[in-house]
Amino acid sequence: MARVLMIIAPERFRDEELFVTREELEKAGHSIVIASTVKGVCPGSRGGSATATVTLPEVHTSDYDAVVFVGGGGSKLLFHNEHALRIAREMNERQAVVAAICLAPVILANAGVLRGKQATVAGTEARTIEGQGAKYTGPGVTVDGNIVTGNAPSSSRLFGSRINELLQSAD
Repeated sequence: MARVLMIIAPERFRDEELFVTREELEKAGHSIVIASTVKGVCPGSRGGSATATVTLPEVHTSDYDAVVFVGGGGSKLLFHNEHALRIAREMNERQAVVAAICLAPVILANAGVLRGKQATVAGTEARTIEGQGAKYTGPGVTVDGNIVTGNAPSSSRLFGSRINELLQSAD
């Protein structure tokens, strides 16, 4: 099965975007590693927490089959983070699965991986990703090649399912 890197903000990540998506991935047998800008416990925006075992500078993208950027208000801290952008670019260059939900597709846009791609994002950031060359698709989950984007916490289960489909087709 695949090894999936899930990247969260050090605080205020959206709980269900991590927990529901992770549940979908684990049900399919994939192993999950959580990374952030800091190691240790990271509080979510809805009362949950997760433990990051790797920092972004420590990430070797060749160790992973997919990367998932989790949204929430805290993800704005990663919009211009050089390590987050590097990870997105390197994973995309290898045609690995690159996924982001809620506000986090802005990270992909800023990394240049959404240029010419169909994608969705939280509605407040639609113009941002369009300004980076993405074709905004509206609510729900969008798959374009190796890239999966979701627009809201309510899309988390379908988002995880679409990631699973891409990982299975890569086997």
